[in-house]
Amino acid sequence: MAAPATGKNDPKTIFGWCMYDWANSAYITTVAVALLPAYFARVVVGPEGVTIGGTTYSATSLWGFTVSTAAIVAFLFAPVLGSIADFSSAKKRFLLSFAYTGSLFTLLLYFCHSGDVYKTLFFFLLAQVGFISANVFYDAFLPQISTDDQIDWVSGKGYSYGYVGGGLQFAIALGLVAGHETLGISQGLAVRIAIVMAGLWWAGFTLFTARYLYEAPSAESLPDRYHGWPTPVAYAAIGVSRILRTMRRVGQFRHLLLFLIAFMLYNDGIQTVVSMAAIYAIEELGLSTTTVMLTLLIIQAIATPGALLFGRLAGSIGTKRAVMVTLVLWSAVVIYAYFIHTATEFLVLGGAVGFVLGGSQALSRSFYGSTIPEQASAEFYGFYTVFSKFSAIWGPFVFAVIRQLTGSARLSIVSLMVFFIAGLILLYFVDERKAREAKLAGAF
Repeated sequence: MAAPATGKNDPKTIFGWCMYDWANSAYITTVAVALLPAYFARVVVGPEGVTIGGTTYSATSLWGFTVSTAAIVAFLFAPVLGSIADFSSAKKRFLLSFAYTGSLFTLLLYFCHSGDVYKTLFFFLLAQVGFISANVFYDAFLPQISTDDQIDWVSGKGYSYGYVGGGLQFAIALGLVAGHETLGISQGLAVRIAIVMAGLWWAGFTLFTARYLYEAPSAESLPDRYHGWPTPVAYAAIGVSRILRTMRRVGQFRHLLLFLIAFMLYNDGIQTVVSMAAIYAIEELGLSTTTVMLTLLIIQAIATPGALLFGRLAGSIGTKRAVMVTLVLWSAVVIYAYFIHTATEFLVLGGAVGFVLGGSQALSRSFYGSTIPEQASAEFYGFYTVFSKFSAIWGPFVFAVIRQLTGSARLSIVSLMVFFIAGLILLYFVDERKAREAKLAGAF
């Protein structure tokens, strides 16, 4: 069927958009979640930890603090950059710039060896900032490329592309690491080669996004008062002014704001499970790198149909109710994680995480996208990222602090249930109909 005049639901545009999820999922799955945390804990830091200022920190604590720091950086800059991108129609340029910055620092992780604690954390920090920031502009395309009746499905499709692409690359990495002796190389070298492969995958498949993702040119011109200003300064001033304008008005829309607060809470739990799962398995459960990688591969495989299934469920019972179902399941997941000890139990945990992960993330993104103005989508997804990454600051931080104080990560993992329950309670009071009516009424 021919694409409508607005360009929405155009197959090529949606394909180009989905392919970025295919591309960047190699980084988040293979590098940030699976290989690098384990490599950092076992090779770079070691079981003795690192002494800083007279205090010894475990790899788990250092990792949690670094994940939080990357979230803080995104928290500070995402809204302003988003408003600049909306004004100048630069979402695609920002997306590509941050994507290639992140992939570059992923490649540089190859040069990190035993004892290179600060270098590893620095390269990971910049790669993570690139990943987070690029996703602001990637998400901002969603309401512009899909109609309200298709947005849940398109969002789920993007995540399903990511799980398939990330899972495929991860399977290659798993084969490389598991078969390192056959190849005549050390496991550490195999891990570093796999990290490079993920960086190349990220950079290479992003070319499909560069080729097929369409962004209409800006209909706005630089206001007269900014003429004569250096272009970067003028754009920064416009970005700040638009943010201040939106902040003055967004508080009028209670249901959108309430959803963001609920999302901030429950997403805190989700992001912490994702970012700390591998290092929890390595340090707390004493599992092998191969077991952890196999579990993460199971997550990828199950998350693909999970994202699509919850997209269909949202069509039947509503997006909000479908998200609430996932939060009940997330609470059960972290309770189960508290009690596990064996590799088999961790594999079962991975299956449960995979089932709810795609649905909770895809539906949250599409619900928000259906309630914001298209002409300011990057700006509003900048706010979405602020709430997302502000939440991602506290979860890993609390996880790290509890681990540091108690010497065990079991209480850390079960404490995440508080975030899911609090988010569930607030989400109950969000009215889907009123949230969408505010947008249709031209409230923004």
